[in-house]
Amino acid sequence: MNAIVVHYKELALKGKNRPWFIRLLVRHLKVALAGLHVRSIRSIMGRIEIELGSGSWDAVRERIARVFGIANFSYAGRSSHDFHELASAILADLGDRRAESFRVSATRADKRLPFTSPQVERDVGGLIKVAKGWRVDLDDPALTIHIEMLPDGAFYFFGKEPGAGGLPTGTGGRVACLLSGGIDSPVAAYRLMRRGCTVFFIHFHAYPILSRASQEKVREIAALLTKHQLRSRLALVGFGELQQKVVLSVRPELRVVVYRRLMLRIAERLARRWHARALVTGEVIGQVASQTLDNMTIIAEATGMEVLRPLVGMDKDEISAEAERIGTFPISIIPDQDCCTLFTPRHPSTRVRREEIAEAESALSIDEMVASAVDGVVMEEFRFPLIESSAGRAVT
Repeated sequence: MNAIVVHYKELALKGKNRPWFIRLLVRHLKVALAGLHVRSIRSIMGRIEIELGSGSWDAVRERIARVFGIANFSYAGRSSHDFHELASAILADLGDRRAESFRVSATRADKRLPFTSPQVERDVGGLIKVAKGWRVDLDDPALTIHIEMLPDGAFYFFGKEPGAGGLPTGTGGRVACLLSGGIDSPVAAYRLMRRGCTVFFIHFHAYPILSRASQEKVREIAALLTKHQLRSRLALVGFGELQQKVVLSVRPELRVVVYRRLMLRIAERLARRWHARALVTGEVIGQVASQTLDNMTIIAEATGMEVLRPLVGMDKDEISAEAERIGTFPISIIPDQDCCTLFTPRHPSTRVRREEIAEAESALSIDEMVASAVDGVVMEEFRFPLIESSAGRAVT
């Protein structure tokens, strides 16, 4: 067996735009599998074939599983339409494998082929039954042998690996995600990636007032998420000095909302430079004082961009479970010093009024503060398979 058959699901419903979606998926597979001795990747009749060289199936499987747009994929063999040759190839790859029962499940990519799917199942299955002596079970077999008949030959495989689903990266446009070192925002970023968006990361930190720990965590999270979207940018924004100015001029109970509004203004400025169409946050209704419906509304009014909150109706257990599944949870729970906890009052208001915020912000030089933060931004680049940042890190 020296091939992988990749199947997509949602892409098949895209009508006239489908070829564009598939071309992007093929391109992403080529980038993701770079360096793994893959001979060719091509789209054929509603599926994608990856022809393997001498590379390891395990390494290829790990990378394919992270590429968005794939419903499932299978380690496969190639043969001709001749039923005896096809059965012989299947038996050779089955080797000493044992099964109490089996069935053959066949499909035809081209209905003009001179045989039907049931005919393939019956005739090829009969040859395998004679050779192996296995019992045929059409309802609950221990082993299913899949056969896909194409115009120029046949694929066969013995199981399916789940893909990442969603849509290929780049098909949904650009968004900018406010990425903290916590549990929520990496999951929010992942969810937008899975819908085809290219995500630009923006992290607010309080160095040198606090340590660099939150920056290191976010770099690790960005590197991990880049394994899905293959290229990423991370903007590191110094926020501690701005928080100090807010402390000097704004009543304690209003500060958290003022902080968040400043963050959105800065994030919008950076997002527009990168031609992003929306901001993304990990906000959840009722989770903290700034995330009441009233405060979220007031905070969002600070920006003219769309604010997307993919986690807004989830609870912490659901978000944590998804963070564990995508691998960000162990990084997110590492203790750090985050700017969100700096200068935070004991009793922040859960229902800030517009008039209060307008009065509070009138004491601040908002435009100058935003411009200063944007001018001081440090940008880092990440790539996969070789992930690099301007700080000199590399992860494979």
